[in-house]
Amino acid sequence: MTKEQEDLLLKEGKMLPVMEHFYTIQGEGFHAGKAAYFIRLGGCDVGCHWCDVKESWDPTLHPLMSTEEIAETAAKYCKTIVLTGGEPLMWNLDLLTSKLKSLGCTIHIETSGAYPMSGQLDWITLSPKKTGLPLDDIYKVANELKVIVFNNNDLKFAEEQAARVNPNCELFLQSEWSKKDANYPKITDFILEHPEWRSSIQTHKYLNIP
Repeated sequence: MTKEQEDLLLKEGKMLPVMEHFYTIQGEGFHAGKAAYFIRLGGCDVGCHWCDVKESWDPTLHPLMSTEEIAETAAKYCKTIVLTGGEPLMWNLDLLTSKLKSLGCTIHIETSGAYPMSGQLDWITLSPKKTGLPLDDIYKVANELKVIVFNNNDLKFAEEQAARVNPNCELFLQSEWSKKDANYPKITDFILEHPEWRSSIQTHKYLNIP
């Protein structure tokens, strides 16, 4: 297949760069504890210095997979699908989500919101980053706002982002993993003062599962 052919298939969403895909338990946020099939797409240029999957940033490092094939594989395991990355909205998700829907799936996405929306999505987790702020439209449709706390400035950033989401959006604060011992006492104090927020913990890391 030529580079031009690959680029066309990517643009159409018929193939996608899949870093990994696996069946596990959702470890964080509103749906923590639920069985889910994760599809992690390669490609991200938001550039968070604390990202724990930096190997996902370069999409050319990950094999292109047929959209139909990855959808059919995922749906055999579970009907709750999580699209993550990288930044999954870098890609056209229309065909992938349409196929998943035809197989009876509910589709969640975890995104920085820095790219335009595509696809049929049932639950949108917006995890905004200062290095690539969300587009305006996604604030209106986000079901969950999850702000990663690395330092004290991130609590102010969280309040700024919460002021932009719709009133039904669930609000979560989650410490960057390496700073958890220092940050969760601060997060706890913040939530006690701002009870509209909830704490998110990466339980999958404690459980030693993907």
